[in-house]
Amino acid sequence: MSTSPRTPGVRPSYRPGIKYILMLGALAALPAVTTDMYLPSLPTVASELNTSQAAAQFTMSGTLIGAAVGQLVIGPFSDRFGRRLPLLIGISLHIIVSLLCAVAPGIGTLIGLRVLQGFFNAAAGVVAIAVIRDRFVGSDAARLLSRLMLVIGLAPLLAPTIGQAVAGIWQWRAVFVALALIGLVLVLIVWRFMPETLPAERRRTRGGPSVFRGYKVLLRDRHFLALAFIPGLGMAVIMSYVVGSPFVFQDEYGLTPGQYALVFAINGAGMVISAQVNAALVHRSSPTRILRVTVPVILGLSLLLPVVVITGIGGVFGLAAGLWLVLGMHGLIAANATVIALGNYGHMAGSAAAMIGALQVGVAGVVSPLVGVFGGGALAMSGVIIACCAVMFLVLAIATPAYRRGGPAALEGAAASPEPDTADQPDAAARPATEAELPER
Repeated sequence: MSTSPRTPGVRPSYRPGIKYILMLGALAALPAVTTDMYLPSLPTVASELNTSQAAAQFTMSGTLIGAAVGQLVIGPFSDRFGRRLPLLIGISLHIIVSLLCAVAPGIGTLIGLRVLQGFFNAAAGVVAIAVIRDRFVGSDAARLLSRLMLVIGLAPLLAPTIGQAVAGIWQWRAVFVALALIGLVLVLIVWRFMPETLPAERRRTRGGPSVFRGYKVLLRDRHFLALAFIPGLGMAVIMSYVVGSPFVFQDEYGLTPGQYALVFAINGAGMVISAQVNAALVHRSSPTRILRVTVPVILGLSLLLPVVVITGIGGVFGLAAGLWLVLGMHGLIAANATVIALGNYGHMAGSAAAMIGALQVGVAGVVSPLVGVFGGGALAMSGVIIACCAVMFLVLAIATPAYRRGGPAALEGAAASPEPDTADQPDAAARPATEAELPER
């Protein structure tokens, strides 16, 4: 059974309704939708803007880099001003930048706007995770994150197909108009239905540089950093596939855009399925125990990819199947590493979620362009994926006690944990949530 700690002020017995899960999932999925709807248009963008494959891929990586910086800024402000206000501002600016992307005259302008797009829609992802930590810890949070994958997983299932359809009728620039409309719908939903989960008395009341002071605490916690780095490496695996797969499957293996969208959707379904398996597993085992099994498994599976590419076993079906297995393991890794890392930081969940999110998209943004740098083919994509999985295993094995005796209990709060930085909110951790503050079921 799980040994997850219980934090005062958190009500683990509360079970959110389907509408609340759908809303949080839609918010958390906005950055992925922004990436995946545009994905099938990459070869067309490179051709129409008269640029290289690597430059076109950087319109994807730039979005991730912008999101990394955005989360580091938005997270602390959500701890100070609450969850709703930064969220509404961020999505509103995402709408404006999306419309500007639709009229970008060249690749340089488009890259710059995509960085800003990632910066502003980072508010959706970081606030969604912070809201979960406002209410849940440990296995309860892991289950909720896994359930959210049912919604988040719709991004790779539907977004490329929708993006291909939109671009096929109105050209690729119309994809950004569609992203602006999605942002508008989310603003209306948040304005009408999302309650504030961080009441005024639990906020970090000091402004200025002290808003970011929590990062000093996080940066001193070696276990937190290691666990936050693991989802980043997992996202780097996914994004290496995302930026490389349009060229690998369409140019190297000859799939049509429609066939490629189908392959992309099937791989997205694998991630959704594994997340639901994880939601069931955390009823029986702690997140750390699951993590220390799945990380070496994903490394072993990744080593099969170059074998399939070099030998040609199964052709395009063999490569797609291998990627399905590797990408599917992400659903058993990211949620567990995230909730373990957040466990001791309920008093500054926005900053902690921002640090995790920044590492997640930042590492992916730095690593994924290497696919294009190394040639952009199937072997380059496989090599980058293997490197990410290998580093992930080394981080878990060396920088955390996961594989040591008593390691799961130590990571999940049974051992001594960092002192919370509550100088500017002495009563925050002790105050229980009231029924009025909980969202409607």
